[in-house]
Amino acid sequence: MKGAQESGHNVEKIFISDKKIGYCMGCYFCQRNHGICAIKDDMTEILEKIINADVVVLSSPIYFYSVSAQIKAVIDRSVARWLDIKDKEFYYIMTAAEDSPTVMDCALECFRGFAACLEGSKEMGVIYGKGVYERGEIEQTPYLKQAYEMGKLV
Repeated sequence: MKGAQESGHNVEKIFISDKKIGYCMGCYFCQRNHGICAIKDDMTEILEKIINADVVVLSSPIYFYSVSAQIKAVIDRSVARWLDIKDKEFYYIMTAAEDSPTVMDCALECFRGFAACLEGSKEMGVIYGKGVYERGEIEQTPYLKQAYEMGKLV
């Protein structure tokens, strides 16, 4: 975020854990109502920001080799307006306690699967924050510098 800001970009970080986001029910109310979801929560605002962004950074801790439920809910709820999410550059940041070579494969495929459904999406970078478990441990790793440098390239 800091690197992108220093490069002159407007950046907004959304802490989805601070938002009220319900789970998609697969009712397709949104498809019959021009992208308006039956669930009235913070996802409408988040989805509008995703649609209006040029660059989207998806970040998640790895839980049981996959993304968190919170980020998966955002991905799933994007179905309401997924055809409006076009021409985005995607960056992915993941952290995991384990540092095996395959610990993030499933999570990365989840992110890539979402982007693959969106017209004109491009994967621009991935950060694999392996071997970090406790809050703050990331500070002692090269991952923050990698994220800063990646942000400067946006």
